Amino acid sequence: PVSITSKQVLFLNELEETLELTQPSEFHRVQGVLFRRLALCITCPHFQVAERTLFFWNNDYIVKLINQNRQDLFPVIISALYKNSKQHWNSAVHGLTFNVLKLLMEADPQLFDECSAKHRAEEESEERREQQRTQKWQILKEMHDAKMATKS
Repeated sequence: PVSITSKQVLFLNELEETLELTQPSEFHRVQGVLFRRLALCITCPHFQVAERTLFFWNNDYIVKLINQNRQDLFPVIISALYKNSKQHWNSAVHGLTFNVLKLLMEADPQLFDECSAKHRAEEESEERREQQRTQKWQILKEMHDAKMATKS
């Protein structure tokens, strides 16, 4: 569910209960798809969805599963958490986001630093692409304006 908040929160509640019963080998099979979805939920503008997703880190068993698979999961989650820390409007979500970032940093400082550096590099690359795109549009606009001026 992506448009009805109450259904998203219900889904997250059911997902947490299901994960509590999931064996590590089963978790490994679904972790990629699952955590890409959770990353989207973390960055959801609706505070209840983001807050409920961040509460997953209050569950010791789920944290254990995440830490066992941190090489695969940290890169997915850290980007979403950084985006949240800069863009989410709700103060409770901000607090939870920083708590989860702290937990990840404490779990594996070296991996956390690597993922953070990768995230920063991706952000800088995205900014450069955006600047290039803006410059291309500006050139096109100037060409159009010049062409319109010669027609007049």
